[in-house]
Amino acid sequence: MTTTAPRGTGAASPRRGGGGPASGRAAIAARTLRTDRWWVQPLVTVVVLLLFIAYSTFRAFQNAHYYASPYISPFYSPCITTRCEGDSFPEFFTGPAWISPAIYILVLPLGIRLTCYYYRKAYYRSFWLAPPACAVAEPHRRYTGETRFPLVGQNVHRYFLYAALLFNVILFYEAFRGFRDETGEWGHMGLGTVILLVNAVMLFLYSISCHSCRHIVGGRLNTFSKHPLRYKAWTAVSKLNARHMQYAWISLFTVAFADFYVFLLATGTISDLRFF
Repeated sequence: MTTTAPRGTGAASPRRGGGGPASGRAAIAARTLRTDRWWVQPLVTVVVLLLFIAYSTFRAFQNAHYYASPYISPFYSPCITTRCEGDSFPEFFTGPAWISPAIYILVLPLGIRLTCYYYRKAYYRSFWLAPPACAVAEPHRRYTGETRFPLVGQNVHRYFLYAALLFNVILFYEAFRGFRDETGEWGHMGLGTVILLVNAVMLFLYSISCHSCRHIVGGRLNTFSKHPLRYKAWTAVSKLNARHMQYAWISLFTVAFADFYVFLLATGTISDLRFF
């Protein structure tokens, strides 16, 4: 007759990080036993995000070639100073000539990206290696979560979402202004119009598919049956939320491409393809 060992015998204790084995487990010297190329995804993420950061930073500080009538780069929209090229948006104040108009507004769309729940996973793994991949130990000795600077700033994500939704409206406004020609006459459409519209749609989908938006729409409800309209809205946002990662990456490319297209027009490198 055999006996069963008491519950808990040989159980592993929680790890403290650093890649070492937990008490009661086999000592494995290797960082991971994975044989696939697990490092490819975090590497690609690092490269793509660094390229976007470098490009957007250069364009924001360039302070030129961001307006080609009737189009304005999304990096500079809304352009709210009297030093802006064109007249696509009301000018609220006169800023110093050495400060690019993009600097005044980029902090808000950038804020939603930096605090986004999906991007947290992306740069936690890729930049901070916490952890770099599933079943791969992270190099940090301690985990403090989002309780210390700078990660504690992630808690303001909801407020950046409010600002992003306002920017979505402005981007649609700027896109619809693209139904003009270079002289300002309405009833025309060019390739730039399509590019700005697609960018506005993708950024809007990225915003409303956000986890915070899902909570705002359907959170704090104990009984959905008593709130049928909010339940329908929550269901719709939940379906979009399942594709939040795709919208995040697609909108990252569309906003950069929209800016690049306007740059090409503004520098005279290409001419806008007019449909009518």
